[in-house]
Amino acid sequence: MGASRRQEAAKLILGADSPAIAEGRVSSVQTISGTGANHLGALFLSRFYHFNGEKKAHISDPTWINHFAIFRNVGIEAVTYPYYDPQTIGLAFHPLLDTLDTLPDRSAILLHACAHNPTGVDPTREQWGQICDVFLKKGHYAFFDCAYQGFASGDLDNDAWAVREFVRRNVPLLVCQSFAKNAGLYGERVGALHVVAPSKEAADRVKSQLSVLARSEISNPPAHGARIVSLILNNLDLFEEWKRDIKTMAGRIIQMRDELHKLLTEELKTPGNWDHIVNQIGMFSFTGISPEKSQALTEKAHIYLTQNGRISMAGLNSHNIRYFAENLDKVVRGQL
Repeated sequence: MGASRRQEAAKLILGADSPAIAEGRVSSVQTISGTGANHLGALFLSRFYHFNGEKKAHISDPTWINHFAIFRNVGIEAVTYPYYDPQTIGLAFHPLLDTLDTLPDRSAILLHACAHNPTGVDPTREQWGQICDVFLKKGHYAFFDCAYQGFASGDLDNDAWAVREFVRRNVPLLVCQSFAKNAGLYGERVGALHVVAPSKEAADRVKSQLSVLARSEISNPPAHGARIVSLILNNLDLFEEWKRDIKTMAGRIIQMRDELHKLLTEELKTPGNWDHIVNQIGMFSFTGISPEKSQALTEKAHIYLTQNGRISMAGLNSHNIRYFAENLDKVVRGQL
């Protein structure tokens, strides 16, 4: 991405009216999708962030499994903070908040911007506000991973709210951005890293160091996918069409959640509370079933999900949703 392309990508996540962009406080570089953004962001912190004690990154429990290797590979220890409550199949908000408040000042903390992977459980705006309060109180550094902008609610701006709120309130942060899912460019590996600095002078220095780090690892990022993204972001007609497509995709996933919930609760009368199916957000759903039950679904019904019970809601459709619901019902009852 050229400078103008990187700025358009920054506007997408930070907002077209972002004061940080207007003041020249954002350093952006193209990366090898979201994974590359996470790696470069972690490498940047490892080299230049003044950790309060040992180099540690605090990551939600659970999280995208690759986060651990990414930080470990740059010499940062990844440790977890409470996030998911298996009893409620929802957010462990108070343990999360209490933990953030007891961490050493200026801790580096990874946050999922929206559509948390793998749980599908996101904080509310009010809860995000309280999390932001703790970051400001403690001087924490926010490491945002944004892999699913648009896929949580169907609205690009709504899904970027948490990031923009942290920027508005001057929390020091960086954002890892991916176009793999929302632009259908998984194989093209298009992403960006945006570091929000306290001043333009600091941003210029950050940009220089990011360029040096990227140059030593990938030389130049691939251009084809980046040009597609640039075309979409800079053409109003294409941009509006893309937003409609994202809304359609997110809407279909929400519809599958509603249909699965209805099958389990109204038709099959599956034991347990399944409201989390419709309360969770994004491409994934944490079903709440055990590793043993997950394995049984795979081995006996050829339903492929992760051992922690996470399913891809995007993989459900009108042709296979009943099969999945019926076998989920059987495994819960111990009849599979």
